[in-house]
Amino acid sequence: MVREACEYELGEVLELYLHLHEDTVPGMTEHLQHTWETIVQDPNHHLIVNEVDGRIVSSCVCVIIPNLTRGVRPYAFIENVVTHADYRGRGYATDCLDYAREIAVQANCYKMMLLTGSKKESTLAFYARAGYNSTDKTAFIQWLE
Repeated sequence: MVREACEYELGEVLELYLHLHEDTVPGMTEHLQHTWETIVQDPNHHLIVNEVDGRIVSSCVCVIIPNLTRGVRPYAFIENVVTHADYRGRGYATDCLDYAREIAVQANCYKMMLLTGSKKESTLAFYARAGYNSTDKTAFIQWLE
């Protein structure tokens, strides 16, 4: 079942992120709790999960960003697309991305964007099948310390 994460599911989301790029689950600090509360209370921040047999197996984040161009229409940014290694290849992440697209359409977004650090052909093909292209824009990243 695809839906938005509930406030009590922080631990399960953090465990899933071990299948993204995290090495450890962060300790429950005041900063982490405040960040989580900010996310779940922000109407423009959607942490989408796919639950199978009571377990969160896939997720993505969809942030709706207000915008002053393109007819004052917002755009959506997708981040942290992940599926538990034991559940990959079954369409769970695609379901999350489709749910994010529905959110973006309902918010009258004019585009959706995502970045990936992966160079794997299978990952790039996955995003292409999901409707994203890598030809319209060029992404630049500046990492901050």
